[in-house]
Amino acid sequence: MRPDISIKRIYEETDSHDGYRVLVDRLWPRGFTKEKAHIDEWATEIAPSTATRLAYAHVPERWDTFKIQYKNELLNNEQLISYLDKWEEHPIITLLYAAKDKEHTHALVLQEYLIFCYNFRK
Repeated sequence: MRPDISIKRIYEETDSHDGYRVLVDRLWPRGFTKEKAHIDEWATEIAPSTATRLAYAHVPERWDTFKIQYKNELLNNEQLISYLDKWEEHPIITLLYAAKDKEHTHALVLQEYLIFCYNFRK
């Protein structure tokens, strides 16, 4: 079964409709305790690499290049399969991220990639 995959800023209120909550940032969000985060998992292995993240630096003009680099990382990420297998048992997955820009976040790229992977598996 393919889970419904949504994204949300970690700073937003926790909701019962979030399902399985996964932090997908490589760095822990500033000023946030683990107790307050209410996460089920921290998936640092599928976050953008440090080099890709630093090259992007949340500059919107670099967004298209960032998306290509991050998708290439995901394509070559051997650990992604284990996440796909594990998350299949959850009906709802919420990918959590800390960035302020909701239109240019790696979580959007990851969400799209995961949905593609789950659809391809069927």
